[in-house]
Amino acid sequence: MYASISEIRLLREGVHRKRLKQVKIPTVSVQGSRVLAIIGQGYVGLPLAMAAVDAGWTVIGIDNFEAKVAQINSGKSPVEDISDFQLQSALASGAYRASADFSSVAKASVITICVPTPLNAKREPDLSLLQSAAAAIAPFVSNETLVVSESTSYPGTLRDIIIPTVDSLKSKDSVKVYFASAPERVNPGDPIWNQKNTPRLVGAVDAASQARALTFYESICDVAVSVSSPEVAEAAKLLENTFRLVNIALINEFAQLCASTGIKIHEVIDAASSKPYGFMPFRPGVGVGGHCIPVDPLYLTWWARQNGIKADFTELADSINHEMPKYVAQRALDLVDKSVLNPKVLILGVAYKPGVSDVRETPVSALRAYLIAKGAEVAWHDPLVTSWEGSDPVDLDWECDVAILSTKQPGIDFELLTKQHIQILDCTNSLKNQPGVTSL
Repeated sequence: MYASISEIRLLREGVHRKRLKQVKIPTVSVQGSRVLAIIGQGYVGLPLAMAAVDAGWTVIGIDNFEAKVAQINSGKSPVEDISDFQLQSALASGAYRASADFSSVAKASVITICVPTPLNAKREPDLSLLQSAAAAIAPFVSNETLVVSESTSYPGTLRDIIIPTVDSLKSKDSVKVYFASAPERVNPGDPIWNQKNTPRLVGAVDAASQARALTFYESICDVAVSVSSPEVAEAAKLLENTFRLVNIALINEFAQLCASTGIKIHEVIDAASSKPYGFMPFRPGVGVGGHCIPVDPLYLTWWARQNGIKADFTELADSINHEMPKYVAQRALDLVDKSVLNPKVLILGVAYKPGVSDVRETPVSALRAYLIAKGAEVAWHDPLVTSWEGSDPVDLDWECDVAILSTKQPGIDFELLTKQHIQILDCTNSLKNQPGVTSL
């Protein structure tokens, strides 16, 4: 089913509502196919593919990287959220296959674009992959096909970039193509929220596109939330992650204030959390990482500048979080005896969050850089990461003067470190009341 934002709010408050009457407009093309093509088979595209297979769709997963396509078709999942067994089942059923051939999208009645939208060297939006994806599918888009952008970007991306690209390159026989935006909401490693039970925002360029997009998403999701335009959907995604960036920055700054006066920040957060309204707990850490929080707010600040406005608050939050690794590095070095001129520092966990091997935009990169700049010898250990930035992990028996727990990964034997009386700076608030452990 699909619902309005106010209805989602009622659901969250536990208020019963009547089931909405579904819009019975098919999402299939004039050929009558129930085939979905997904451009990009990473952390967003592959979980979407498996959810669609479960919902009865035949899915073609398109990816530029032939090595990844071969890996997927061999039954080896490249992302943690999809098990090899789940992938192998989808392949064996014939309902899914991966391909590097963009002409395959001609069979699809729905095409979703799920490619990364990173930052460039100037920390500004890099839409090259999104533009390339739109250009690659355009010649093969069949008439009456729905094209949906799930890639996160600034408001206006669908209308100003994707649609003109497709329209200029599509076949003359593709008289009508429908367009919508439904920004991805993926939280890698989350055991609760997934493609099915996470509400999806849907905003399209016209009523016919909206009806088709809603019907498509209601076929794979419990709730699809209708918004008035693709720009609203695009802006909402930026707001979601800017909200997190700002609150993380606030708590990182607050943690520094508390530490300077000997107050335990986590006790303060727990105390504030006793208030039943008006407060949401965030926890301090090394910084921010991953494919969303460090990136999406800068799409917002860039978009603001294009419209003659400066998003000062968001830019300040970004700056605070960028400085956090330097603060953590200094806190760790302060635990080392001053007579040690070149301390050896072991970083525990380099992925941007626990339970995943994803190191995109991990703040540990800046942490290591600051430590090295201070003359430290730095090594790292992460059970889920086999190689990182051209270096290999070390065992936990690597001799060090201090360890920094930046990401609590499963499989780290902390008892081995505490038995060696190694000082640990805990940035995760997970090693409570243990000897030799200092909380951030």
